[in-house]
Amino acid sequence: MLNQLIFNGLIAGSTYALAALSFLIIYLPTRFFHFAHGAVFAWGAYFCYIFSVLLQLPLWVAMPLGVLMAAGLGMGLEVGIYRPLRRRGATGLVLLLASLGLYVVFQNLISMFFGDETKSLRGDEVAEGIPIFGARITPIQLWIMLAPIVSFGIILSILKFTRFGKAFRAASSDPELALVRGIDVDRITLGAFALGSGLAGLAAILVTLDVDMTPTMGLGALMSGIVAMIIGGSRSVAGTALGGLMLGLAQHLGVWKIGSQWQDAIAFGILLVFLFFRPYGILGKPMRKVEV
Repeated sequence: MLNQLIFNGLIAGSTYALAALSFLIIYLPTRFFHFAHGAVFAWGAYFCYIFSVLLQLPLWVAMPLGVLMAAGLGMGLEVGIYRPLRRRGATGLVLLLASLGLYVVFQNLISMFFGDETKSLRGDEVAEGIPIFGARITPIQLWIMLAPIVSFGIILSILKFTRFGKAFRAASSDPELALVRGIDVDRITLGAFALGSGLAGLAAILVTLDVDMTPTMGLGALMSGIVAMIIGGSRSVAGTALGGLMLGLAQHLGVWKIGSQWQDAIAFGILLVFLFFRPYGILGKPMRKVEV
């Protein structure tokens, strides 16, 4: 029982970590909470549904197409909505309100086109769990645990070794100084939206292959991802991964003692503890004031 709960926590934590990473990549250069990211997350799964179920393409073809479409949707929001607002001098609050409105619109578009009922990418087949340390794990759950490891490795390599990564870090640290040094901040932001939205689409597809999909699936993933990002350290890629795993384990071990209806309360209880006692997160660093 305990081993199964631990594995369930690691599986949930892996999806939280991947969702948090996708959100973090967009948050770092933009510094606002892109709530429409939850709708992009959901659309990633529904794009895959279009290609796999409606167009009858093989799943190994539909998955990358769904990821690319999610990346394209995120880029479209940046170019069509957020960039024009920034150029008009929109504040972070205006961008936040715009993102909330976009979330509502795109979630309702899913309901309009696909209905509100649960849909599946798995068909009628039920995969048999593989026994591991007294627990049973399905093949897709193994992929869910592997995907964040690969994704975090790729992202860290991009940020450390590529020109885009160095420009991304500069724009994330100080956008105005980066602009003065000749870095195209708009291009970096667009790349962040593409990368973050694509990762959100991948996370959504993996979740759907495990537990199916609904039009509102993005909101829960977004909230869990934000909590994982904050408790891990809102500027730390490694902290985000650790925050996601910690959150998943805490929720599922808590279920063992107090019931599944308390999962959300556990998540936000942990968030409050960190906001009070360690607001910069597990691997984050406190900001220091410098007098000139």
